Amino acid sequence: MINVIKTYMPDKDKYQKYVDKLFSNSWITNNGELVQELEKRLATHLGVKNIILVANGTVALEIAYRALEIRDYVITTPFSFVATTSSLATNGLKPIFADIDKESLNIDPVKIEQAITKNTQAIVPVHVFGNGCEVQEIEKIATKNGLKVIYDAAHAFDITFNDQSILNYGDISVLSFHATKLFHTIEGGALIINDDDLVQKARYLINFGIENEELIPELGTNAKMNEFEAAMGLCMLDEMDLIYKKREDIFNYYKRELEGLVDFQKWNENCSNNYGYFPILLKNEEQTLKVQHALNKKDIFPRRYFYPSLDTLSYIEPKQFCPISRDISKRVLCLPIYPTLEQKDQRLIINTIKESL
Repeated sequence: MINVIKTYMPDKDKYQKYVDKLFSNSWITNNGELVQELEKRLATHLGVKNIILVANGTVALEIAYRALEIRDYVITTPFSFVATTSSLATNGLKPIFADIDKESLNIDPVKIEQAITKNTQAIVPVHVFGNGCEVQEIEKIATKNGLKVIYDAAHAFDITFNDQSILNYGDISVLSFHATKLFHTIEGGALIINDDDLVQKARYLINFGIENEELIPELGTNAKMNEFEAAMGLCMLDEMDLIYKKREDIFNYYKRELEGLVDFQKWNENCSNNYGYFPILLKNEEQTLKVQHALNKKDIFPRRYFYPSLDTLSYIEPKQFCPISRDISKRVLCLPIYPTLEQKDQRLIINTIKESL
């Protein structure tokens, strides 16, 4: 079976040494030594000022909304993983969708501006598949209209914009370190915040609102990362160069072989690529399903990332219609890409697609 992703497992002996340490000191949660070490190393690696590790990417989004005291209407993209929208809805916020650019697959800044009303408080764009949004245009719109910006950067680990971390844009950027991501901590996520006062507030929020044993200044929750997850992150960080090299080779092989047969996402020319995903766009939904079925018959399982378009969710009010997102969601397939994918298996994937087309 060849799935769209296979979780990368780093050096087992190195992980075991961290585990032995945890069994020795019994400090396995509550801002442990490994969490602190991983925060410091990630801040340096990513080129960011402050990073707060949390239990997962979804709770990171929720903490971001609460830290910035977002209320009412929030403009976001309909083309993303469902957590981008559901994290808004579960916090009593109203998602207002701005349709996407049909080439970059990111939220369209022009559509953002058209969607702003007196009730709008924030923008939540997504760097789709790691492709950087038009961050400078979004910043201008937000400044002009007095809006907060929270980037869902779940796919944008290590992405740079004009040679600087794209995570430094917006009021807060949020990462996911789920096991399916190119960098993972089993489960996990992070908030990147430049404002030191906001950092302190977010740290209270992830720990039940507690400042110390006698003071609880915020209404918080339990969103802390544990030490076993941090140990995995430290091991992963040591192997990122190898991970990127193998992913880049797989990415480029797909692109060479499928050029002219399918369409590709148009990449932001000012951004780097972390080779986290390889989406292809087919002519229509019928062709997409045909290719998917042909691959499934050979135990190859791509994913329809992202389907359905989030403006079709039954629980979202007010009802909205984003034609570009709906069209793209019916035509997109993400092909298997992970460091241990063998070339013979990749060749089988490519040949199956060619035969199907």
